[in-house]
Amino acid sequence: MSEDKPGDTMDTAPAEVNAIPNGKGHEAGEEITASAKTPPAEAGRNETIPNSAQNASPHRTENTEANLPENQEFLSGLDDKKTTRFTDFEGKTSFGMSVFNLGNAIMGSGILGLAYAMANTGVVLFLVLLTVVAVLSSYSIHLLLKSSGIVGIRAYEQLGYRAFGTPGKMAAGIAITLQNIGAMSSYLYIVKYEFPLVIQAFLKLDKPAGEWYMNGNYLVMIVSVAVILPLAFMKQLGYLGYTSGFSLTCMVFFLISVIYKKFNTPCPFVDFVFNSTAGALNVSAMDPGGDPDPACIPKMANLNSQTAYTIPILAFAFVCHPEVLPIYTELRNPTKKKMQHVANISIAVMYGMYFLAALFGYLTFYGEVEAELLHTYSRIDPYDNLILCVRVAVLTAVTLTVPIVLFPVRRAIQQMVFPNKTFNWPRHIGIAFVLLTFINLLVIFAPNILGIFGVIGATSAPCLIFIFPAVFYIRIVPKEEEPMRSFPKILAACFAGIGVLFMIMSLSFIIIDWTSGSSKAVSGH
Repeated sequence: MSEDKPGDTMDTAPAEVNAIPNGKGHEAGEEITASAKTPPAEAGRNETIPNSAQNASPHRTENTEANLPENQEFLSGLDDKKTTRFTDFEGKTSFGMSVFNLGNAIMGSGILGLAYAMANTGVVLFLVLLTVVAVLSSYSIHLLLKSSGIVGIRAYEQLGYRAFGTPGKMAAGIAITLQNIGAMSSYLYIVKYEFPLVIQAFLKLDKPAGEWYMNGNYLVMIVSVAVILPLAFMKQLGYLGYTSGFSLTCMVFFLISVIYKKFNTPCPFVDFVFNSTAGALNVSAMDPGGDPDPACIPKMANLNSQTAYTIPILAFAFVCHPEVLPIYTELRNPTKKKMQHVANISIAVMYGMYFLAALFGYLTFYGEVEAELLHTYSRIDPYDNLILCVRVAVLTAVTLTVPIVLFPVRRAIQQMVFPNKTFNWPRHIGIAFVLLTFINLLVIFAPNILGIFGVIGATSAPCLIFIFPAVFYIRIVPKEEEPMRSFPKILAACFAGIGVLFMIMSLSFIIIDWTSGSSKAVSGH
């Protein structure tokens, strides 16, 4: 754990109590409490090793102040005074709120690209891929929780440190930073892209004359400062449970609307411009001969150049791994089994919502569906009241997801740059401010949402979902408990191999696609 002792293993954890410098920053300090406050009777149920309080000791020391008396008081035992003093770090978040937070971390703007993904894979192939990615994500969380339970650590970066020393910590921190910056960029890209259309529809402006409030770049900055920044300043992730619940409610409304519009949109649909000039057209899905229009028949399997983007988009859709351990830390009465239930419920609910949104979005537009689903609806009628409300709901949902995703990035930066510092408000606020400023610049100059999904999804997502949890598990679980040739470790090694293959395959497809010049990520819409 300590920077001056990279060779420490779990066996030396008890001896580290006095050796570790005070403070790892607030974000790392969040890991402390659940283990430190667990009564001895519950330690056994926690599925950690018997002296779990000692094994959690590196994290119990992390949030102490710099002066010695407080440090001694903190290490002296689980007395009442300490319990009162460290209530901020006690796991207080309920099971339901944890499901909301993790579900919100999973549910991002990825749902808007899934109908496009289905159009480029076909219904059956999409369902198979979605199911495989969901099951693998759940197994991956199991590996993370098992590793975390054995060493009493609840920070992704510190698991990397325990497994491979500083290089492991840096690799995990960089992957989390890249992944979550990609996610936040895609969320704010939606704000940039959708907000002007919402204002235009509200004001019934047919031809905007360049008003400042129609400029997506200005609107992104306003939303970042007015909404995201104050939420990002929160000290605890658990406080965002209510905003997460509201965010998920908005996405449920989006899903219901997509299903409803399927039965109220003719096929093949007619663009608004053509529709308004040609008058009311009687459009049906039948050719003059009475046969169904080929453009209105769903494809069960479909492979084309854009299929390369489907796997990364799907992988990106289930990445919640950087948030798992912080949410585990703040869970009330945390056990591995309880946290796995939180993860499984979140993944199952998102799996259902993803499939339904993709299916009905695809069955509405078929081959005409765009990389960003809401944009396709505006081609039919930009002033549709229901779609206008859906736009507002999605904007609200993705905006409220940004602070959830920002927490692990700030934690990673603190672990990498300020590893031995105690919690500090100016630094806590400063990192959030710098991150949001950087992401705003990225969004203003980013070419297209699909490019963000594809490239980030193909690089950091396989690391966080497949490779890191598997190799950390293999290194951290002692050989006495599970030999290297035991089934769980062989399975974990295969899991890491899948991640490497997946990364190589996805990147190869995307590079080939870009060089051929046919990619929508290059050419734009």
